[in-house]
Amino acid sequence: MRQAPAEQPSRLNIANLLTVIRIAGVPVFGWLLLTHGGDSIELRIWAFVAFCLLMITDRIDGDLARKYNLITNFGKVADPIADKTLTGMAFVGLSIIGVLWWWVTIVVLVREWGITLMRFVVMKYGVMPASRGGKIKTALQSFALGGYILPFELWDTPLTQVLLWITHVAMALAVIVTLATAIDYVRDAIKLRADHKRPEAT
Repeated sequence: MRQAPAEQPSRLNIANLLTVIRIAGVPVFGWLLLTHGGDSIELRIWAFVAFCLLMITDRIDGDLARKYNLITNFGKVADPIADKTLTGMAFVGLSIIGVLWWWVTIVVLVREWGITLMRFVVMKYGVMPASRGGKIKTALQSFALGGYILPFELWDTPLTQVLLWITHVAMALAVIVTLATAIDYVRDAIKLRADHKRPEAT
């Protein structure tokens, strides 16, 4: 007798709500970062606080989803989109105010949204959740972006210059891992499609 598929939890749950809140908070973060062209130390600090709070929701919603079995297909897709919306705003905003090189932003965003588009294309074969490498990539990006959001270049002290160089190194590592994980996701997508098209054994 074929076993009935496990019932999916409702999409209306606290984990998905936090994901939606993260997306809704992106414009607020962007306003704080871009106002006065990034030259306001106070607003840059508030932008850093907003960025950290929104990124924390990523950890909380994941923990809640796993602990209380709230994992849904909506969450698997919306969660990485929420991350990319927030980090994408940070990348673009930092380049607009002249803190981060545009080529870094372009390379990262082409990869991020390219993989997101690929996820939508292969959804008819199955859902691709975030991988462990993807989570490491997000952590590195978040650390580096947080360093750039803080106005180290405006404080201009020996300590802040050291912290700025640490941020540069973190971003370099983030770019490397970002590109490396893109290859893994493409391989997973190809395998997912191949497994779906493979005829069942008789």
